[in-house]
Amino acid sequence: MNADGWNTLVQAEALAAALDAPGLVVVDCRFSLADPAAGERDYRQAHIPGARYAHLDRDLSGGPGPGRGRHPWPDAAGFTGRLAAWGIRPDSRVVAYDAGDGAFAARLWCLLRMLGHEAVAVLDGGFARWTALGLPVDDARPGPVPAAYVAAFDASRLLDAEATARHLARGGLLVDARAPERFRGEVEPIDPVAGHVPGAVNRPYAANLDSGRFKPPARLREEFEALPGWRGAGALVAMCGSGVTACHHLLALEHAGLHGAALFTGSWSGWISDPARPVATGG
Repeated sequence: MNADGWNTLVQAEALAAALDAPGLVVVDCRFSLADPAAGERDYRQAHIPGARYAHLDRDLSGGPGPGRGRHPWPDAAGFTGRLAAWGIRPDSRVVAYDAGDGAFAARLWCLLRMLGHEAVAVLDGGFARWTALGLPVDDARPGPVPAAYVAAFDASRLLDAEATARHLARGGLLVDARAPERFRGEVEPIDPVAGHVPGAVNRPYAANLDSGRFKPPARLREEFEALPGWRGAGALVAMCGSGVTACHHLLALEHAGLHGAALFTGSWSGWISDPARPVATGG
C-alpha cells in the first residue's frame, strides 16, 4: 500500500483499493450528540468491511473531572488499551471515518497523532461518499485482533484552561471551532453558559469543508494564515465546545502543511466549569 498522503486524508477510491492490505485498520467513528447510540446502531447495520467501531463517549473520551469538559481527553494507558483491543499497533496504518464531515473521525486522528502515530488518516467525505460511490459495506462485526500499544501523549500540545489563559496572555491565537451563533453567545444548545473565551477568534470547523470534503491544502493554508493574530501554527490553540470538533482544525492545519498547533482539551465546557473565568459575547 502506498503510504503517500495517508497521514491526513485519504480518498474513498484509494481506501477501497487497499482494504486487504496488511497492517491496515479501519475505524468507524460515527456518532450523534443528540442520540449517542445512533452511530453504533448505524455501524451494526452497515460499515466499511473490517471496520472496528469507536464510540465518542466510551472509547475516545476519558473520565469526568473538574475542568475536563464534556468529552475529557483520555489517559494514555486507557486509550492505548483500547487501540490494542482493536488490533492497532504502533506500526499499523489507521483510517478513521464518520458519517461525512470528519468531525468525529478527526478526534481519533488527533488522539493518535498526539501519541506520535503518524500513519493515520481521515476518510474524506466519510461514509456518505463511500456509499455514494457504491463501494462495499459489511454488516458483520469483525472479531477482535489483540495487539500491543504503549505510548504517551504529547503533553506540550494538550492545554487545560489555565495553560490556555497563559497562551492568550502571551499573545497566542485561540481559534474556536463552534458555529458563529454559539461563539457570539446568541444560542447555546448544550452548555449552561453562552459565549466564548475572551480573546478567542471564531472559525467554524465547517469552514474547512467544501461540499462535504476538505478544501485543498493551499486554500486551507491561505485561510488559516488570514486569521487575525496569526503567527504560525505553533502559536495556535484550537478549541470548541468539548474538544472534539477542534480536532478538525488540527487535521485541516496538518493537511495544509501547517504543523504544531495545540488543543484546549476541555474547551468551552471546561472553561465555564469555573464561574470565576471571564466570558465574552458578541463578535
